[in-house]
Amino acid sequence: MDEQLKALQISLEAGAQRADAEGIEFWFARDLQTPLGYARWENFQTAIQRAMQSCEASGHGVSDHFRGVTKMIALGKGGEREIDDFMLTRYACYLIAQNGDPRKPEIAFAQSYFAVQTRKQELIEDRMRLQARMEARDRLKESEKALSQNIYERGVDDAGFGRIRSRGDQALFGGHTTLAMKNKYGIVASRPLADFLPTLTIAAKNLATEMTNHNVQQDNLRGEPAITHEHVKNNESVRDMLGQRGIQPEKLAAEEDLKKLERRVKTEDKKLAERTKTLPPPRDSKK
Repeated sequence: MDEQLKALQISLEAGAQRADAEGIEFWFARDLQTPLGYARWENFQTAIQRAMQSCEASGHGVSDHFRGVTKMIALGKGGEREIDDFMLTRYACYLIAQNGDPRKPEIAFAQSYFAVQTRKQELIEDRMRLQARMEARDRLKESEKALSQNIYERGVDDAGFGRIRSRGDQALFGGHTTLAMKNKYGIVASRPLADFLPTLTIAAKNLATEMTNHNVQQDNLRGEPAITHEHVKNNESVRDMLGQRGIQPEKLAAEEDLKKLERRVKTEDKKLAERTKTLPPPRDSKK
């Protein structure tokens, strides 16, 4: 974990509050705004509102996890001003992070930090790696969907798209076909190869697919032969780039089935909501 994320972990831990004798854990939104990368309170409020909608949609009481409060802040010359804030449970913080931009390191870290209910660094890092792999797979799905739609308008049907993708895999994996890679990894033929690939290989496939999609449109390529040629070239280019760093995609080990991991994450997220202690009954709204 780099120094920036270590500092973020310290900041999140320092911001944790305890309420009542039961030790209910919560954070104040104002204390999270800057660590999570929001320069303006108004923008952070938007993320909070989205998180509240997610909470309601999941069937949990919004007021159990989000509570609007006010507090006084010091001004110059001994003055004070009242400002709005929120008390947030761990589950609320997790939902806020989930509604943020995962490309920001602080958001990606917060998603994992609030999800795992532990301060153990290795478990947080494991969750971050899993999150990165799932997000890479989602990006590949989107780029393949866009390419499929794009080339359909250029005379290539679904079967043709499958052949183009397979030829791309063969170029990326040094002559190994999609089926050969599935056999190597022990994957049943009906399952997507990408569900078992490491994050790096998924990202490599996505880059080649994005390049093909761009060039098909830019060069107005039509028909299966021309688009196949383009996709093979792009996968070969990505393979060459990896090779310059000593990486051969076909030699990287397979990883656990992403579908299975996604089900595990959903179960863990559900448990997070169930295990999070809800906020205590409101008393005085001022802090």
